[in-house]
Amino acid sequence: MDPLVRISEIESGSVADELHLEIGTRIIRINGQRVRDGIDLTFLLADTTLELETVSPQGETTLYDIEREPGESVGIVPAPDTIRECGNKCVFCFIDGNPKDVRESLWLRDDDFRLSFTYGSYVTLTNLGPRGMERLVEQRISPLYVSVHATEPEVRTRLLVNDRSGLIMDQLRYLTENGLSVHTQVVLCPEWNDGAHLDRTMDDLFSLGEGVLSLSVVPVGLTKYNLERPVRLLTTDEARYAIEQVDQFRVTAMRERGVGWCYAADELYLIGQRDLPEDAYYDEGALTENGVGALNQFGREFEKGLDSVLELPYPRIRIVTGRSMEPFFRERAGRLSEATGGKVDVVSVVNEFYGDSVTVAGLLAGKDIQASLGDAAADELLLLPAEAVNADGLFIDSMPLSDLTAALAPATVATGHEITECLKSLCAR
Repeated sequence: MDPLVRISEIESGSVADELHLEIGTRIIRINGQRVRDGIDLTFLLADTTLELETVSPQGETTLYDIEREPGESVGIVPAPDTIRECGNKCVFCFIDGNPKDVRESLWLRDDDFRLSFTYGSYVTLTNLGPRGMERLVEQRISPLYVSVHATEPEVRTRLLVNDRSGLIMDQLRYLTENGLSVHTQVVLCPEWNDGAHLDRTMDDLFSLGEGVLSLSVVPVGLTKYNLERPVRLLTTDEARYAIEQVDQFRVTAMRERGVGWCYAADELYLIGQRDLPEDAYYDEGALTENGVGALNQFGREFEKGLDSVLELPYPRIRIVTGRSMEPFFRERAGRLSEATGGKVDVVSVVNEFYGDSVTVAGLLAGKDIQASLGDAAADELLLLPAEAVNADGLFIDSMPLSDLTAALAPATVATGHEITECLKSLCAR
């Protein structure tokens, strides 16, 4: 098997630099153990005495004996690992709801424990056999973020369409009994894993002990391209009932562990038309990336930054967002107007790209934003959501931010995750 770990960079003055290792060199074994990926590399390089077996770009095999001081870096930066893709056929899979012209990276179906450990993405564990599970324990790969969805084997198998789905409780028990920690989530699908099934899932996961750090309950999301699937969106009443279930279980969790433990996602409150809970509901707030407490965090950042926003030379400021965040910004538009000296309007963009069932700002297409803004004037400021643009400057429909900025000229276009921070940066110009 061709080793996956190749050197992409060597730190200047490091051990690897002194050994004249080359970019592109493959790391085969360390101390006799095969190196499968970057996590293996990090784990095996922890020793101070190393025997490094490599293959150069020219195909030459070399053994290096290395003695280093504790804490001294070897100086090897590996190329990114090949991502382990998902083998499930989830009935609610959002990727299956992508249009053909979506940004290319959105087609990646990852189910990789390494990304879960490193970046907090959720995995199902269905592609891990006994040896893979043993590796998690051996290398202390924790915490992991696990998509459970249901603990009843037959229910989870129906949802994931994978015969290995029903092993989840055995897998989680093995991890927690061996001292590893997991955050878990349920994507709630009405008439599939809600109601009594959700109660069972909460009971089962809580019974595994304190190694299960949390449970997030997130409503299923569908686009216009997969609305004909056997799952459907939650109704207002169904969302409210799910919130009540979570709240009832939180009483037990608070009594036994002193934390809420299970959390209804922000989107569940929006669908249920319920006020968001207070900050204390979210305990330490470590799940905002999963849409749990993110709106409260956004509100705190807004309040913290508003006092330092100065007057701007724009008589009109338009804030672009999705329908989910429209009420939030409309409630605060007057205060922003006072701070900036301009008339602040909120532009709620209907998502034609995915369909109007998708209401979050991060999934807005550049073309939909352009259509919603119409003709822009030279003296106005357009604030776009930074989460709608990736690191390469592309919207989800592959439209470059630079193209949208040009199309909206002569208006000034700015992007920011936090509106007040974005305005403050403009004040400093």
